[in-house]
Amino acid sequence: MILRDVVRILEAEVLSGEGKLDAEVLSCGAADMMSDILALCRPGQLVLTGYIYPQVVRTALISELLGLVVVRGKSVPPETVEFARQNNFLLMRTNIFMFTACGKLREAGLKGVDER
Repeated sequence: MILRDVVRILEAEVLSGEGKLDAEVLSCGAADMMSDILALCRPGQLVLTGYIYPQVVRTALISELLGLVVVRGKSVPPETVEFARQNNFLLMRTNIFMFTACGKLREAGLKGVDER
C-alpha cells in the first residue's frame, strides 16, 4: 500500500511531507506514548497517534518512521506542523478515531508492525 492510499482510506489532510505520498507503507502501528514509539516502532512504519506536540515529530525522526497520522481531528499546533515541514516529514490528520482508523487500514490489507 502506498501513502496516497492511506490518505484516501482515512480521508486525511496532509499537513507536511506532500512529496512522500508515493512511498510504500510496509506496516502500521498506533501509540500515544513517545516511549512506546521509541521502543516498538520500526523504520519505515506509519504510526497513528493522538499526540500533537513537536516532540512526536522529533521522536518519529529518531525512530525513522515513514510518517504520522494524527487521529480524532485534533488541531495540530503550528509549531508541530512547521517542525515537520522543516524536516520534510510526512504529517497527516484525520477526523477518524484511532480504533476505527486502524481497522480501516487493516481491512485494506496493511499489516501491523508485529506481523511484518
